Amino acid sequence: MGTAGPLWPSATPPAADDGMSWELTDVAQLPRVRRAARRHALGTALRRDATGEDLRDQLVLALDEMASNALRHGGGGRVRATVRLTEDSYLVEVTDGAPSSPPSPAVDRDPSEGGLGLYLIAELATAHGWFVEAEAKVVWALLPRG
Repeated sequence: MGTAGPLWPSATPPAADDGMSWELTDVAQLPRVRRAARRHALGTALRRDATGEDLRDQLVLALDEMASNALRHGGGGRVRATVRLTEDSYLVEVTDGAPSSPPSPAVDRDPSEGGLGLYLIAELATAHGWFVEAEAKVVWALLPRG
């Protein structure tokens, strides 16, 4: 099995508590997921100031990017997106049906054509990676809560 290189390493995430999850079949479901994730973040953020708002925006952005990538490139079928909590972070995990297709950041693409989401998530996250479990690919990112 190949890897996506140093930008998106093959690795497992840290342990995390239960959280919210969504079963997705279409990108049209993402606005509902974004709203639910924002409400969840309001109640679980470690900061209530402007910096906390920025961190909540980053969570929603990462979840949206990861879920939309899985829906568009994840081999079809169902996608499961979750947001769980560690002591000081949100663990975003997205599972799709393409275990032989690691996350592949766009290379040599004009930024106006999109495809920069994985680079952005890698910059926002304190850790990130992907692994294969039960014939599915799990892509994850750890984002600060405050």
